[in-house]
Amino acid sequence: MNPSRNKAFCRTVRGAAAAVALTGLAVGTTASGAWAASADDSISYVALGDSMASGPLIPDITGPVACGRSTHNYAHELAASIGASLRDVTCSGAKSKHMTEKQSLSLLDIPMGSAPPQFDALRADTDLVTLTIGGNDAGLVGIAQDCMQLDPTASPCKDKLTEGGVDQVAQRIAEFAPRLGAVLDGIHQRSPQARVLVTGYGLYIKPGGCWPLQPVLPVDADFLQGSVNRMNAAIAEQSAAHGAEYVDVATPSKGHDACQAPSDKWVEGYVPTAAAAPLHPNKRGEAAYARIIGAHLQGR
Repeated sequence: MNPSRNKAFCRTVRGAAAAVALTGLAVGTTASGAWAASADDSISYVALGDSMASGPLIPDITGPVACGRSTHNYAHELAASIGASLRDVTCSGAKSKHMTEKQSLSLLDIPMGSAPPQFDALRADTDLVTLTIGGNDAGLVGIAQDCMQLDPTASPCKDKLTEGGVDQVAQRIAEFAPRLGAVLDGIHQRSPQARVLVTGYGLYIKPGGCWPLQPVLPVDADFLQGSVNRMNAAIAEQSAAHGAEYVDVATPSKGHDACQAPSDKWVEGYVPTAAAAPLHPNKRGEAAYARIIGAHLQGR
């Protein structure tokens, strides 16, 4: 967003927040309640990204079933709180290439057609874009699944993933980083007035893990979350270098990882205790991410 447009955007938000405060209206607790848009100046919002953003298996489904897009993902919660007009094209399994290429869809290995390139949702007058991408480029969920271990005496999966002193996951993340830069440049080209927010990934497992509640060995728990943290650092670096704003959702997630009680956790473990995909945010987590993004938009 150019400076004059950014100021106007902020004025719209601040003015709407003041109107809400003066009238005493409550907009709920699922996202930042101080955000809303005036009826004559709705914020045009496009949500891009993968399953962390789409919210698979969280009721209710919207859009292509195979995309696992929920009406309670962070984009929908955020849009409701700021009064934005939302185009949500997030889709499970999306990689950075699916911003400009169509994505083949399947469910239980049954072909389900394809989703258009996510960039098709962008417009010249788009005001706000959120993006969560990279996990599938690096194969983080698949790696976590492969690291599941019920035998406490087994060799850590980290050994195989760092064989010969080469961290294969770190390599994948390094290869992804410039692709993210290109994605951000593409967003700015298509939506030059937009404020672009890029989220990282959350805190999935606490230091040392919690075997056997979450069946990964302590050393692997630290390796897996360390890889997520490495991904977040790459996302933050590319965001800063390509005119976007990084939103940290991992730090505020402390105490809400998959090792916690069902009422406290924002992400599900290998066996979900709430309606959500394994190793993905639940409804509580998506709502929390919406609040975090909303607070960032307000400068808090």
